[in-house]
This record gives sequence, C-alpha cells and structure tokens, in this order.
Amino acid sequence: MTFQAYVLRKDGDNVINQIEQWEPEQLTQGNTLIKVAYSSVNYKDALVARKGDLADITPLIPGIDLAGTVIESSEPSLQEGQEVIATSYRIGTGHNGGYAQLARVPSEWVIPLPDGLSLKEAMALGTAGLTAALSIRKLENNGLNPSKGPVVVPGATGGVGSLAVHMLANLGYEVIAGTGKKEAHSFLKQLGASKVVDRSDLEETNRKTTRKAEWAGAVDAVGGKTLSYLLTTIKRGGSVATSGFTGGIDIETNVMPFIGRGINWLGIDSVTCSMSERSHAWKRLGSDLKPTRLNELIREVSLEQLEEVFDEVLAGEGIGRTVVKL
Repeated sequence: MTFQAYVLRKDGDNVINQIEQWEPEQLTQGNTLIKVAYSSVNYKDALVARKGDLADITPLIPGIDLAGTVIESSEPSLQEGQEVIATSYRIGTGHNGGYAQLARVPSEWVIPLPDGLSLKEAMALGTAGLTAALSIRKLENNGLNPSKGPVVVPGATGGVGSLAVHMLANLGYEVIAGTGKKEAHSFLKQLGASKVVDRSDLEETNRKTTRKAEWAGAVDAVGGKTLSYLLTTIKRGGSVATSGFTGGIDIETNVMPFIGRGINWLGIDSVTCSMSERSHAWKRLGSDLKPTRLNELIREVSLEQLEEVFDEVLAGEGIGRTVVKL
C-alpha cells in the first residue's frame, strides 16, 4: 500500500521538496497508524520546508499538525476508526508529520477528537489554536478578566493572532488588534477587534523604561521590537503571553515594568506542554473558545499548493488559517 507524501530532503545546505509515493514501512516509528484527513500550515512548517530550519532528520515529511482516523494502534484506548488529532511534540521536525496520507506516531502524542469539532475544524485551529488557547488560559490564571481592560494582539492576521482576537472577543474582552496590513482592518473588525492599530504603533523605536499603561494583557506571537514595546505599556499587574518570534528572537527590556508595575511575562510552550494542559486546552477549543466564525478563517489547499503557501507565510502575507486536505 503506497501513499502520497510531501517530502523534504536535505543535502548539505540544499533543501529539496517534492511529492513522493511512500510505503508505510518508511515512516518513523510509533505505535499508532493514522489515515490523515487534514493537516495545517504554520509559520514553523514554512521554516522547516523552505529553509530546512528545525528539520532534524532527512528525509522528512513536514507538517506539525494532523487529524484523521486510527487505522491501528497497540494502545487499547485508541480504536480502529476513531477520529483523533496530534500536534507539535517532534511531529514535522524530528518525526514524520502531517503532509502525507498516512502518519505513524506514538500513542502518547494522540488526543481523541474533542467534542464540538470536526477534523477539518481541528486543523483550522491546529497548533495555532492550541497556542492561543494556552495563552488565554495562562493570562486568565494570572488575573486577566474582561473588567481589567483591553487586551492587545499584535500580528493579528497570523494564525495565533487571528484566532486569539476572535476567541478573546467572544469571551467579552475589548481587543486591540495590531497589523501592518491595511486591507485586513475590516477582517479583524469582523473577528471582533474593537480597534485596529498599525504594526508600527506597537514597536519599540525609542527605548524607554516604561510608557503610559494601556493594556491589561497581550497575546504576543511576534517577539522582537514588538515585545520590547509591550512590556513597557502593560498595566499594573497585567501580563504578556509570548509564544512566537516572527519579529525576531532578541528584545530590549529592563526591570522597571516588573518591579514598578508588577507585570508578568509568561512563556507559552505548545510543543512539549503536558498532556493535561493540552487536553484541557483542546476541550475548551471545542466549547467556550471555539471561534464562532471559524469557517471564515479557513483556506483549503492541496499538497501541490504548499510551495506557494509557504512563500506567502514567510513573506508575512498570509491571513487566517490554511488547512491541507489529504
């Protein structure tokens, strides 16, 4: 039985991507074989596929997310025909991932499809939705609630950003969305943003210890100069949940926002977070955090269209979520 897969091969500094026919025996090890229905496209996927960054094995099937039905598993709780999802861990980087019609993964990486979600909806959320949900929960655990004031979301047209804007708005928060795409303002307003500001308004350009306190919280998947700015503008006792680095990994900061305003800088790890955290987040993604306009965020593509999508993502031109139909 052969199946179709999008495969990355590294030869020194050269990265070659092509669609190949594989045998199940070529897949990396795991005790659960899944017939993949959908995967998704994340910034991390584009880095892996286009640049070979984070690709720990070769050949490699990229795709850090996958959803489908169990074909076979040695884990008794996973039955043939059961709908499941698997995201992050080493999937798509050090373990063959979701850009294939079959995937084999360890059972401890697998979650039964949550109530309230279809396989396609689960991949429209994917690691981006999981990251947004983990961010919101950690902000809430550190005191955030709608009465505390506005929440700012830079990089708001990206996967994490657009989902966070919509989730927070549905929970009753006043959401300020940041983007460099003027054409996306109406889109973000439709998702529930109370106000949309230009990306440059949320970037550190003139270093200060603190600025006017504006936000009760922030969901930050950007990092870099944006994070440097956010840390100086969070209200007393507020928090920034950081999960990404599309704006760079280096920041400039100082102790004053932390000791002068008691703010919290919260790291969000959607890759190796515990299964209890992961399961709790996915349960909420099928209930109170499920975006009511999720289908409007979805673009569906095939394996043959991935190259074009990766270029868009790396150029910062993507909006919403892209799912890959297998």
